[in-house]
Amino acid sequence: MAGSQADDDFVQYVSARLHRLHRAAYLMCGEAHQADDLVQSTLVSLYTQWRQARSAANLDGYVHRILARRFIDERRSAWSRVLLPGRLPDVVEPDRDAYVDRVAIVGALRTLPAGQRAVIVLRYYSDLSVEETARALGCSTGNVKSQCSRGLATLRKALSPDTADQPPTFRDREEIGIER
Repeated sequence: MAGSQADDDFVQYVSARLHRLHRAAYLMCGEAHQADDLVQSTLVSLYTQWRQARSAANLDGYVHRILARRFIDERRSAWSRVLLPGRLPDVVEPDRDAYVDRVAIVGALRTLPAGQRAVIVLRYYSDLSVEETARALGCSTGNVKSQCSRGLATLRKALSPDTADQPPTFRDREEIGIER
């Protein structure tokens, strides 16, 4: 009976957060099928550790840590270097301007190193604090801050070439084009 309750708890948790996990994975990967694979491997890992994971103080942070580590590990493998250049997402948005902006943002995110990309997505899309992001990635808060600063500076250059010489300033998620 206890196993059945644990499985029900797992299904309930995943059902409530699946869309958000997929969006975070998509922003990290930039490709829907890779995001599906990343979420699937994250959930398999979570399921195998569910009994201890569900007692974590911050379960969402725990899951984001698995997601980010899986993403970074996959980027390190030789298989991840096989890219289809210029491939657009499978889903076409009805609002052409929003679609073009999203494609530009995802393209700019893909130019970031995996660590910077994970920090940007966790901080500005998943709304994790610096401390939560550091715990999720298993690094220091200083590392999160520096990776975030470098990543945002790179995104600004990629998305606004005319402002490349300006010093970096804080911008929230709407300014870098990540919507909830």
